Amino acid sequence: MTYKVKLELFEGPLDLLLYLIKKEEVDITDIPIAKITGQYLEYLEVMKLLDLEIAGEFLVMAAELMRIKSRMLLPPEEQLVEEEEEEDPRAELVRRLLEYQKFKEAANRLGHLEASQKEIFTRPFQKYSEVDEEGETYFETGIFDLLSAFSKILQRMPKKMLYEIVKDEFTVEGKVHEIFHLLVTEPVLYFSKLFEKAKNRLEVVATFLAILELIRLQEILVRQKTVFGEVEILRNKDKIESGVREGETQA
Repeated sequence: MTYKVKLELFEGPLDLLLYLIKKEEVDITDIPIAKITGQYLEYLEVMKLLDLEIAGEFLVMAAELMRIKSRMLLPPEEQLVEEEEEEDPRAELVRRLLEYQKFKEAANRLGHLEASQKEIFTRPFQKYSEVDEEGETYFETGIFDLLSAFSKILQRMPKKMLYEIVKDEFTVEGKVHEIFHLLVTEPVLYFSKLFEKAKNRLEVVATFLAILELIRLQEILVRQKTVFGEVEILRNKDKIESGVREGETQA
């Protein structure tokens, strides 16, 4: 891929850990470190596959998780010696997560208040819920929800499609235009449907990067009816209306 995505939409490693803990429905004070570490590393692999710029803090957290995991996998007799010397290896991480969660929740509450006062959409990838014209409640989809959905797409692909070399070339720019064209005839696109006819991994990656680029440009919105549910894609009405107003002003 010659196209490299530079996004300001990424949240930090603590956000990813909180997302995984919520997704697995586990107690934040009793994190199954081996399982969460494995999933965290899987997300980093997906980011590398997409050629996304991974901030150093994600890699630092990966090293920290591996350290905690290795400490907790010590033989029982060595664990007893360690426990006498210091507390649960997860304790400091749990404290950081709980503190970060409090600040995050407070920031979200302030964000809701600001949004309601200005009567505008909140910034992309900030969790919120909204009610559409038909009374349906939706949740905004975050970056980790998208990576999770994309990971499932890759897992469903036949192995030969993931590794075979083909002559067809797919570009992010081309996929951007294709998604726009689909949104002209279909007001809502389902994330999983966009990949059903993909010929190979290159096309899958180009499609996903096109979605991220459209989000960055605020041309589309991504939402879910339920947390961790099917991802829906639709045009950003605010962007459309602002474009119409600019056209009228120039005319």
